[in-house]
Amino acid sequence: MNSETSRSEAQIDTLAGKVAVVTGATSGIGRAIALELFRRGASVVVHGRRRKQAAEVMRQIRATAGNARAVDVMTELCDLADVSTHETLVGRAWKWRGKVDIWINNAGVDVLTGPQADLSFDEKLHQLWQVDVLATLRLSRLAATRMQSAGGTIINIGWDQAEHGMAGDSGEMFAAVKGAVMAFTRSLARSAAPNVRVNCVAPGWTKTNWGDSASEYWERRAQGESLLGRWGTPEDVARAVVFLASADAAFVNGQTIAVNGGSQPWPVDWDAKTSGRDSL
Repeated sequence: MNSETSRSEAQIDTLAGKVAVVTGATSGIGRAIALELFRRGASVVVHGRRRKQAAEVMRQIRATAGNARAVDVMTELCDLADVSTHETLVGRAWKWRGKVDIWINNAGVDVLTGPQADLSFDEKLHQLWQVDVLATLRLSRLAATRMQSAGGTIINIGWDQAEHGMAGDSGEMFAAVKGAVMAFTRSLARSAAPNVRVNCVAPGWTKTNWGDSASEYWERRAQGESLLGRWGTPEDVARAVVFLASADAAFVNGQTIAVNGGSQPWPVDWDAKTSGRDSL
């Protein structure tokens, strides 16, 4: 048995008996988180807005399970921009198995690709605020209240550049939105302790929809800003989230963990030559 096999087998069922909810779980980072939670033994509530995408995640989970394990997954479809859905989602999640041990606020609005990319700055900011911030705050508070008796953990998704900023419209929007989530995480951790842990994962440049069609400039910048010289993957982020959800992180609370390969400044010579080009 090689070391890689031993490592994989040791990770199996580390979350057995746990019930997890992942918002925005039908694509990108959220889908990777849901799949990784299931691989580690958790029962998973997959939240999304589109039935077709939710069905595809279910297909992937069934393929992961094979014949060795029952598919212990539920899908919940709702638009978190509508605040009236929040209490319903939490209530249905708890009713499914009578508890929720892990709540992950991953849902966010994609304003960089598709029709959303053509919206104005104000329209984009409004949508980001409704889902990335307001829904995260409200769902976290609702979940933390229910978790007080039995304990649990809440994990939010931030952004590694929110604390030092990035130029451009998107940089300004995401810094404000994800910075709010990261600050809220620290405060909720104080409010919910000692029975509930609250942490945040802050991804760096990660190959999701926008990264797949990034220009040469952004390809080079994404790789150049990481000490590891590459883009992150949704699976990189998912593994960090699962660590925070597990007993291995039992003494980690109120923290924001950057998943970016180690951040370094973008080379000045390249930046100066391309100043003003390819702005987001």
